[in-house]
Amino acid sequence: MEMVRHVIVFDTADLEAESAFWAKILGGSVVRDDDWHSVLDAAGEWRVGVQLAPNHVAPEWPDGAQQQQVHLDLHVDDPRRAHDEAIELGARLLHSAPDLDAEEGHQVYADPAGHPFCVGWGHPSQAALAAIVAERFGPTQKSDGPDPKS
Repeated sequence: MEMVRHVIVFDTADLEAESAFWAKILGGSVVRDDDWHSVLDAAGEWRVGVQLAPNHVAPEWPDGAQQQQVHLDLHVDDPRRAHDEAIELGARLLHSAPDLDAEEGHQVYADPAGHPFCVGWGHPSQAALAAIVAERFGPTQKSDGPDPKS
């Protein structure tokens, strides 16, 4: 499976608090949509996704009743090939996309231990993401940390 990018996604009932936390940890910024925030690091690289889950219950890990709750997004160019490979490797399809030939979409799988992950396609390329970041925040530069003026 050839990856375009992979993103760890945190589900949350409070998009603003969760994405702001991770942006501060990473010294970066947040690109906001209605039910999804992309958290970028100081260099403008997409590092974490934050997804609105209104009924989210915080885990009580390691000793509580609620299990740990994180999933991985794998972005690919060829969803059919990625699906075949995931199934061949032992994944179970949990939620199929309405159309694998659509310009953009995702499918939800479980790994052999039952951990969920998504395979998505048609999402912004690195170049498109850089253009979105530049438009919203100005050009980014590679640095050792955040700009102290921001």
